[in-house]
Amino acid sequence: MSGRQAQGRGRVRPGYWFRPKLYGLGATPATWQGWVLTAALAAIAIAVARLAEARGAALLVLLVPLIAGFIWLVHAKTDGAWRWRWGPGGGR
Repeated sequence: MSGRQAQGRGRVRPGYWFRPKLYGLGATPATWQGWVLTAALAAIAIAVARLAEARGAALLVLLVPLIAGFIWLVHAKTDGAWRWRWGPGGGR
């Protein structure tokens, strides 16, 4: 792989925070906004889990809309389509 290909893989167009994963399905953070959103999801999920541990497992239901909203936002902010990828060649 050339240096130019490696540089282009990490960049996204303005307004997008994530890029499609190189292998598999989904996206990965490519900008600081994407990393902040991902870290915020992790922090909130941990807080909800600790709260559920103290007050009852029923509170874990709060994770469903949280994760669904996160997936929707990541999909909307991904620079490219979500599809299964097999690496630099794309498909198999």
